[in-house]
Amino acid sequence: MEKKNELIEVAKVFFRLGCIGFGGPAVHIAMMEEEVVRKRKWLSQEYFLDLVGATNLIPGPNSTEMTMHCGHERAGWKGLIVAGLCFILPAVLITGVFAWAYQQYGKLPEVTPFIYGIKPAIIAVIVSLMISLGKKALKSLVLGVIGISAAVLALMGINEILILFGGGVVGILLYLLQNRRSTVNSVIPFILLQAGGLSDVGFNWKLFWIFLKVGAILYGSGYVLFAFLDAELVSKDLLSKQELIDAIAVGQLTPGPVFSSATFIGWQIAGLPGAIAATAGIFLPSFLFVALLNPLIPKLRQSKFMSVFLDTVNIISVALILAVCVEMGKATIADWRSVTIAVAGFGVAMKFPKLNSAFVVLGGAVLGYLLWLI
Repeated sequence: MEKKNELIEVAKVFFRLGCIGFGGPAVHIAMMEEEVVRKRKWLSQEYFLDLVGATNLIPGPNSTEMTMHCGHERAGWKGLIVAGLCFILPAVLITGVFAWAYQQYGKLPEVTPFIYGIKPAIIAVIVSLMISLGKKALKSLVLGVIGISAAVLALMGINEILILFGGGVVGILLYLLQNRRSTVNSVIPFILLQAGGLSDVGFNWKLFWIFLKVGAILYGSGYVLFAFLDAELVSKDLLSKQELIDAIAVGQLTPGPVFSSATFIGWQIAGLPGAIAATAGIFLPSFLFVALLNPLIPKLRQSKFMSVFLDTVNIISVALILAVCVEMGKATIADWRSVTIAVAGFGVAMKFPKLNSAFVVLGGAVLGYLLWLI
């Protein structure tokens, strides 16, 4: 009975996050930290940081993979599956409605007035919560320097995976220089899945394979999905450039993972069966990667050698999220209205740390709509 209650709790938490999680991976992770660390104490802040760093090292949607890790901590393997599915489901259903309407009417509805205030409020929430995570991740002056360097490199446009792995290697080298006489434990290698060949049984299997491949090799957040799908679909005349742009827009405007764009694209190509095939294909690798990685993380932390690597990756992960906020801010906080919303949201989030961040985002949306009318 207790296990069943834990699964129900996991389902409720991540379904709700899937419904209110506007703004992309950075805000999803911030909201998760609030829900599973601060409020429910399913895991410590230090271990949460380890999971954030680990998800950045494997392909797939980072925030979706974080839901699976957190679900596993609460309710085991069943929790992993339930958390992932409940987080994905709202985005897929909402995106499916958009996809049907788009196919029927050929354009997206005008939603600008309703989302005007959401992004400034989201940025405020992320920054306030990253300050808390950053304090835990900042274990030394050296890590601070590495974190600042990582943020600068990210803002310069350097690939975030190069920053993560490169920073981790730098952290290990500095540790070795400081502890030349200590014994270095063996390194447990990361095992990445390589997709094998599938014969094209039918068009939907072909679509499934395309999105399975993307889900298995796409590092970082969903924001780099555009280039992958442009090469896989637009260049092969399976999708128009405008349809791809609209699909990514829907993924960013709807709550939950940006990868729900796959649902929209699959629907445009092959209707409901295509939407199902594309959605299953792009998210399946994440379940497999997390299932393989989750048992390794505590063992990696036990190794002093790999513990240094995780500490470095953790501070870099926080720095990269803050760098995303800077980029989002350039495009979003552009007038007095958005500045007002961002400052007010940050003030409320810092003053009332126990307040659910969804209320801050909702408040930003309402304030944005009212200011839009001025």
